[in-house]
Amino acid sequence: MAAGFGTALAQSSERAAQVNERIAVSKMMASARAKAGAKWFYWIAALSMINSIVMITGGNLHFVVGLGITSVVDAMAKKVGSAGSVLDLIINGFVAGIFVLLGTFAVKVQRWAFVLGMALYAIDGLLLLGVKDFFSVAFHAWALYAIYRGYTAAKMIQA
Repeated sequence: MAAGFGTALAQSSERAAQVNERIAVSKMMASARAKAGAKWFYWIAALSMINSIVMITGGNLHFVVGLGITSVVDAMAKKVGSAGSVLDLIINGFVAGIFVLLGTFAVKVQRWAFVLGMALYAIDGLLLLGVKDFFSVAFHAWALYAIYRGYTAAKMIQA
């Protein structure tokens, strides 16, 4: 009888270890997914700034993942002339900086950063919808989905 009890304890202990291992693996996977979602904010900021620099230098390249609001600022700055270029970089640098800051907090699994970032990016997508840039709107939707997956992973980590 003692052997049966000892075997049951060993099996129970083994099952508990397996459950703990599964939880640890799930949290590691959720952490990776949260960070992947958070890093979209960095991409949005960087590609928006590249779009602005390309616009200032007269190039034709445009990344659809960039922000629509920075494109509006670019167009307004282009009308002003060379003085507008400096102002363009300052304003768009500020906007990109907000997304970098959101990315920094989101990488630290701060859910509010995901929520605020998704809200700002969704509003930006609506701006693009207003100017009928459907390809950029579609890409905004994809990026929002990827960020949302990061948010849900962050929720799981904190639960």
